[in-house]
Amino acid sequence: MNNTIRQNLDHSFLPKVPSRPVEWVVSEELVPYPFALEQMEKRIAEIASGEADERIWLLEHPPIYTAGTSAKQSDLLTPGRFPVYQTGRGGEFTYHGPGQRVIYIMLDLKRRKEDVRAFIGALEEWIIQTLAAFNIKGERREDRVGVWVVRPDRPSTIKNEPAEDKIAAIGIRLRKWVSFHGIALNVEPDLSHYSGIVPCGISDHGVTSFVDLGLPVTMADVDVVLRQTFERIFGPTVSVGI
Repeated sequence: MNNTIRQNLDHSFLPKVPSRPVEWVVSEELVPYPFALEQMEKRIAEIASGEADERIWLLEHPPIYTAGTSAKQSDLLTPGRFPVYQTGRGGEFTYHGPGQRVIYIMLDLKRRKEDVRAFIGALEEWIIQTLAAFNIKGERREDRVGVWVVRPDRPSTIKNEPAEDKIAAIGIRLRKWVSFHGIALNVEPDLSHYSGIVPCGISDHGVTSFVDLGLPVTMADVDVVLRQTFERIFGPTVSVGI
């Protein structure tokens, strides 16, 4: 087992041997969660059997809450506010909705690196590099997965630690070393919708977004940079339809 902290791991996840580009799919309309899950299940089975290429799928969902395998029912603060879906991904409760870029990641780690910890570190690095292009300093925390932004403009926590907000949540599952589920990056969601849950089981810190940080970027702006930074870490992509 690799005990090196994620910050110090090799974040390159290029294929071991030359392979076909990763399919890059962007859905313009809101995608119902059950449909997305069905499509992911189908695609990862095809990737595992060698019948299909790897895929990154960028989309937005209607307002929903999803519960990971570690979710505690007590962290669902307002049952009935939005539909709640049980998922097979790791993690606890999270929110998805318009203005949030959901990134479903269907990559074959056998072709790349069979190291879950390094994979999470690479996903964090992808988001950190994306944020840096917009002059946002994203940071990882070894005791909690995701990407965080320190908020010196806000009061310290009750533990007298600097306030910080999560801007990107990560929840991944692997099947036969093929990944699915992925990343939720806040561009301009309604942050009040997070009040219905304890996001990722963490009550000491809040959530933020590009717009909340004073950057009125569009989803298309973010998508362009996401693709550029993805290719640095994971390799070439090719645009396709769903």
